Amino acid sequence: MAIKQGGNWRSFRHHNYRMLFPANTVSNIGSWAQRVAQDWLVLELTNNNGTYLGLVTAVQFAPVLFLSLHGGVLADRLDKRKVLIATNLVGGATSIGLGLLVINDAVALWHVFALAGVLGIATAIDAPVRQAFSSELVGAEDLPNAVSLNSANFNAGRLVGPAISGFLIAAFGTGPSFLINGASYFFVIFALVKIDVTTLFHQNQEKSMGNIREAIAYVRARPDIYVVMIMVFALSTFGLNFQIFNALMATQEFGLGPASFGLMGTFVAIGSLSGAIGSARLERLRTTRFVIIGGVFFSISIMALSLLPNYMTYVLWLPICGLTALTTLVSANSIVQTSTDQAIRGRVMGLYLFIFMGGAPFGSPLIGLAADYIGIRYTIAVCGGLALAASLFVWIKYRDRVGVPEDVSIAAVLKTTDSDHNN
Repeated sequence: MAIKQGGNWRSFRHHNYRMLFPANTVSNIGSWAQRVAQDWLVLELTNNNGTYLGLVTAVQFAPVLFLSLHGGVLADRLDKRKVLIATNLVGGATSIGLGLLVINDAVALWHVFALAGVLGIATAIDAPVRQAFSSELVGAEDLPNAVSLNSANFNAGRLVGPAISGFLIAAFGTGPSFLINGASYFFVIFALVKIDVTTLFHQNQEKSMGNIREAIAYVRARPDIYVVMIMVFALSTFGLNFQIFNALMATQEFGLGPASFGLMGTFVAIGSLSGAIGSARLERLRTTRFVIIGGVFFSISIMALSLLPNYMTYVLWLPICGLTALTTLVSANSIVQTSTDQAIRGRVMGLYLFIFMGGAPFGSPLIGLAADYIGIRYTIAVCGGLALAASLFVWIKYRDRVGVPEDVSIAAVLKTTDSDHNN
């Protein structure tokens, strides 16, 4: 079936995108299955301790602080396909290793910390390279559509993975979920090997030898981008903690098991997937103002989550949280990717992901600690309130500085950067 030129599925016109998309679907299902299993394993090993749950999350995301910016540099300098093959090999090995430890009843908490850290290293390098690779798969014209479809793919995995993992944990323990995720990485590796490199969109044949400083200078010259990044930092640090929120609500508030916890992730994904698919129709609304307004609604939805009295009302509200979160974040991601110069896109995406995931190493332990001391409901309410306060602050301070500058060329930014460095 032919894909219409302007259709919502137009990225599938490209053979390489069609090759990689289903492999990513399998991998996303595996990744979400592992997230549920890892959180549940930590709770089992620590007697439902929220502080340890937050610390493991922090360890997994800590490498972002040190490596995501360098991953962006690698995206601009090296063959992205080969880098992605390497990161997927590491990710698959860590998941299989943890699964074997669990199945052989040899797992200890330090194993979870260590392997979460190794997986975090691979992810910190993989994420900016993978984001920048989208433009090579579909070209600049179809990149906004690919961003929406990739988000839909990610959340389709979130729709299926947590539910599968929850029932597997209830029946067999956490081990199978890790093994499934480990195997899923090899679907991506196979697809990357089979990609037709002759049809990739290489707008710049010579690989950039630039540095991170140039990306920072470029973003500083682009208020439409740096305001989006401020919003993304606030929302991801305080609001996007569904795994911790749901795990502790399931165990501490509702007294439920792994199957119910897994279904929570599925209900989040119902809204997230709807938002990702719907965003394909909202390309014209992808503006910085839209991101700020979306952040306000998402923050309010998180605050409301803390007030819901029982499991049924809680899970029925989760799709609203997922919908507002993904509609906002797809717009943010698309703005950064599509409006950034190709020559520096990898480094800018590295900076974006540094900001997007960089708050987790600090926020997750504090959230876990707060849940142990003041309760998970109050913790969720405070997190939503902080995200709302940040959104309103950004609106008040930057609402008149969210347009795209008339002339911000990469050459001008590099010239300014070189001049500052020489001085």
